[in-house]
Amino acid sequence: MPISHVFDTYAKTAQGKKLHFNVVLDEQDQQKAIAYAKQWLTGIGLEDAIVTPENCFFYHSVEAPAAIRADIDKNGYAIYKMEGCPK
Repeated sequence: MPISHVFDTYAKTAQGKKLHFNVVLDEQDQQKAIAYAKQWLTGIGLEDAIVTPENCFFYHSVEAPAAIRADIDKNGYAIYKMEGCPK
């Protein structure tokens, strides 16, 4: 199994709501992580949410669990939702 890289990410919506999630991808590339975070946020209707290099940073590398791995294989990235994210 390939090693994936986890970017700890925070976003803030125009309404002031904060979301905390991880972007998981196979490359240790902050710009791609930010782009994937924005893509995911747009996909859930939060295109106004702000993600910057200061709030999307490399956290660690790990062998991704099967469900995360499947999302990476399908989409190029996976989102691991934490605080404030829709279910």
